Amino acid sequence: MISANAAVGMAVNDDCKLRFQELKSKRNYHYITFKIEDQEVVLDKLGDRFTSSLPANECRYAVHDFDFSTDEKCQKSKIIFVAWAPETSKVRNKMVYASSKDRFKRELDGIQVELQATDASEMRA
Repeated sequence: MISANAAVGMAVNDDCKLRFQELKSKRNYHYITFKIEDQEVVLDKLGDRFTSSLPANECRYAVHDFDFSTDEKCQKSKIIFVAWAPETSKVRNKMVYASSKDRFKRELDGIQVELQATDASEMRA
């Protein structure tokens, strides 16, 4: 059985979309994490040190403006969407995040790569 929230998706706070647009255009920070609170996706954190920004026991969504060099020494960047669901998070929490992910991701225009991770080692380039 699919719950109403799974079928429709969570509401997305306007601040999430605004901060994502800033990350894409102004590049004032390199990552944003989002969490679900009271049936809505809201802003959690933003900054420059992405690797230490995800909680060990709770699910989150994140976007990361990832800078890298090609084999030809050309500087590039890609915006990566991360669905973070650590093994130690509660099953219900994982289900809520999984069922709302696609709806939330559609609100963020410009995602180039999607990654699902349960452990920090799964996010190494």
